[in-house]
Amino acid sequence: MFKKTNVRFIIISVAIVLALYSLYWTFAYNTFSDNKIEELRSNGKIEKYEDRIIRVGLDLQGGMHVVLELDLPKLIESIASNKTPQFYSILNATTEEYKKTGDDFFNVFKRQVEDNNFKLVRHFSDRGYKNSEIISSLKDESKDAMRRALEIIRNRIDQFGVSEPTIQKAGQYRIIVELAGIQDPASARNLIQSTALMEFILLKDPEVTQSFIISVDNYLKTGRKDIEKPEISEEDTTVELKESKDKAISVNDLLGMTAVDVGIEQDSSDTALVVDEEIFSERPFSSLLRNVGSRIGIPERNVYAVRKILNDPEIRKLIPYDSKVLWSAKPKRLTMQDGKTENYYLIYHVNRETGLQGKYVTKAQATVGGAGTTSAGQPIVNLNMNNEGAKIFSRLTGANIGKNLAIVLDDKVYMAPTIKVKIPNGASYIEGLESIGEAKNIAIVIRAGALPAPVDVIEERTIGPSLGRDSIQTGIKVGIIGFLLVIVFMFIYYRLSGLLADMALILNIIFVMAILAMLRATLTLPGLAGLILTIGIAVDANVLIFERIREELEKGKTVRAAIESGYARAFITILDANVTTGITALILMQFGTGPVKGFATTLLLGIIASMFTAIFVTRTFYNYITDRKVLRTLSI
Repeated sequence: MFKKTNVRFIIISVAIVLALYSLYWTFAYNTFSDNKIEELRSNGKIEKYEDRIIRVGLDLQGGMHVVLELDLPKLIESIASNKTPQFYSILNATTEEYKKTGDDFFNVFKRQVEDNNFKLVRHFSDRGYKNSEIISSLKDESKDAMRRALEIIRNRIDQFGVSEPTIQKAGQYRIIVELAGIQDPASARNLIQSTALMEFILLKDPEVTQSFIISVDNYLKTGRKDIEKPEISEEDTTVELKESKDKAISVNDLLGMTAVDVGIEQDSSDTALVVDEEIFSERPFSSLLRNVGSRIGIPERNVYAVRKILNDPEIRKLIPYDSKVLWSAKPKRLTMQDGKTENYYLIYHVNRETGLQGKYVTKAQATVGGAGTTSAGQPIVNLNMNNEGAKIFSRLTGANIGKNLAIVLDDKVYMAPTIKVKIPNGASYIEGLESIGEAKNIAIVIRAGALPAPVDVIEERTIGPSLGRDSIQTGIKVGIIGFLLVIVFMFIYYRLSGLLADMALILNIIFVMAILAMLRATLTLPGLAGLILTIGIAVDANVLIFERIREELEKGKTVRAAIESGYARAFITILDANVTTGITALILMQFGTGPVKGFATTLLLGIIASMFTAIFVTRTFYNYITDRKVLRTLSI
């Protein structure tokens, strides 16, 4: 019996040491100053603590709550194998009605197809022959896209390092994401919302681009799309950056020079446009543009107006259907003739058809450009492709030497270098990044994979930590009060045995908190409520045991016999009560969300810990006492 008791003490000691070790990281982390935390983060050592501390939920420490919706029109567009002007017309009409009425997207799509007697088989040849079959297949594809989007967002956030995020489906095409304690909401939002659709796309020939620009000029000036276009010469291009005679005008001035209202609204922050005075009257759109090397640049002050013009439905019809206009991901800082610096965004007229998709990229790594390159010392993302991607990339670069190839991520151009030689190994890189942090985020989304379609932010809330601090303080006060009341009651009612139960209660709280840390679970406000409820549950088993021991002592049994009989009689009742409560907690954890799940987690952990402390720990101490001497009476 002595050896058995020793084994019990060893088990209890090991459990206590492990629990205290798990809680050490939480206590140490909470004693650090903000400067110390920043120092650990800069040295890359903060993860050692953050991976082992008790995580606090969104309702206690603040964070961000985002509701995302899958962009179904973009999904359908990406699936289509053949894209004609009529296809885009049907899709645009469907999108407009869908957003206006809120009706089911595929019901609207079906009506538009039927009303226009449109044959989908020409555009989705591998999904059936009848329109109904194809629409049903597209609907199934959208459900699969939602499942993939959930998984990809989870993978991205896991790599981003957010502790215990909440990511769940809401409705048919929406996803709820909750990130507790997020330090950089803007970076997290970009990471989540980024489609990570990487594409390598050839730029259109300069003659085609210039023809489009002239068409826009003519339309803004005359309101007609069928006007005869002038012949394009090498000198007929956008205005040189250093040679333009700029003057400032307002948006109203621009509108006053046009016969068509292109939908530009007056905005106090965008009234001062800069145009070339010499060509403004004849070529209003070109006067907003500048040559930046061999690229088309837009002064930052003109971006608002140019975006409005290009987004106008009538202007969009002037864009050749086999092409599209993309913007640079970042502005370029350029020095003007007078010595002042100004930001310029670049626009790229590219093929609508992708030359190579990013799905062939197998490796994306953030690093710093090496010496002797244009990106020396600057953050870049190195890309490597699989064998199939390398073959496609080799053909693409070999057949288009001398042309420009844009590297596009989520419809934003990061660079568009000139293809000088055939690239057979599928190696490339992305430059033009502001920081190594941005490079790491881009590498994360590329590695995690592209979303099947963009996701739009429907709702976003940033929750401050002030409410959380109040909740924590209130929860701690209530917990301490309840804890003290239970301890006092047990001591008064059961005397020295009550102190033994109080010791088991303290161990129970330590074990629950340690398990939360070890399992990387998250403590929420409902979790605090579950922890407080655990205090009552923890002593309930001891109350049953003590009452059974009292009954056995009243029957005249010895102290040792009464203890053994009391534990044996109470065990079935304790097991039954805790198992039924545990099953309820498991059901809540499985099917509950948010607050319900947090409450169920701490409740279940409390039940497990109370079974150990109330039965195993207290019995071990009783055995130790009765082994050392024969007790005539028991203080109970």
